[in-house]
Amino acid sequence: MFDQIVHQDHHALSPGSAFDHAFDWFFDRAWAWVAFTVIAAAGQTARNAMQRELTARLGAVGATHVRFLFGAPFALGLLAVVLSAAGAVPPRPAAQFWPWIVAGALTQVVATALMLLAMTKRSFVVAIAYVKTEPIQVAVFGLVFLGDALTLGSAAAIAVATAGVVLMSQQTGGKSQRQLRPVLLGLGAASLFALSAVGYRGAILSLNASNFIVAATFTLALGLILQATLLSLYLAIRDRAVLMAIMRAWRPSLFAGAMGTLASENWFLAFALATAASVRTLGLIEIVFAQAVSRLVFKQRTSLREAVGICLITGAAIALILAA
Repeated sequence: MFDQIVHQDHHALSPGSAFDHAFDWFFDRAWAWVAFTVIAAAGQTARNAMQRELTARLGAVGATHVRFLFGAPFALGLLAVVLSAAGAVPPRPAAQFWPWIVAGALTQVVATALMLLAMTKRSFVVAIAYVKTEPIQVAVFGLVFLGDALTLGSAAAIAVATAGVVLMSQQTGGKSQRQLRPVLLGLGAASLFALSAVGYRGAILSLNASNFIVAATFTLALGLILQATLLSLYLAIRDRAVLMAIMRAWRPSLFAGAMGTLASENWFLAFALATAASVRTLGLIEIVFAQAVSRLVFKQRTSLREAVGICLITGAAIALILAA
């Protein structure tokens, strides 16, 4: 039974209601994951930029909590809309759903904190580049835990995109312990984000739902509730001042929560239709968005090396789409 669940493809999650037929009218199911991933990358860039600004005021844990605490209400509202539009009821998760979602939720919390710490040590775009070394790890974890195989074209696209990320993240001048720390933080975040992606895809597939939109949105809502609850309890016990500071910063936090939910919903929809490795590799287009934010918002210049890396990532993303 477990093997049947984790090896099912997106046709097993095909919709059957009028809501789903309307979706089919707007999207070709074989390509919909591409649109979802690009929207997710754009939303995540906006959220990361806001969280980076909040880190100075709230600390890494506080800024991490913002995306979950203020994202959970948006996710619950979105779930209510999806269930109503689909004429469906919430899925009843089987036992295997819970280890997947707990693993996905907890690794995402720690990964986000590490990413924000890396951003305080390096420029916005370079910190994102470190984190985006995850696709190869996602491919390995996806193959081991979910049986998600890759085509030769997809594997080549992942390798080229990762080369672009590595090129962008190279240091100029001598290496030092001070320079090494953000590298380790970013790479650690990448590993945990990879595990999180596989955990969430496993949770979505384990629902065995007939409607992939309901399955993805339900998983998102439960994941955010779990994360918001655990981090709220942690801060209530360890640092109530941070909780109060989060409440005072509710306006930018609300934006971060909304963008986080938008990004996560589209990541999860993409995970329901394609392998985690394919989604995360195409998601490297976020580097291009981050570069624009770094230059226009944070006034950070782009080096020739970073420009070449962006070209490699963009080319690999196009190749991945064509290989899908």
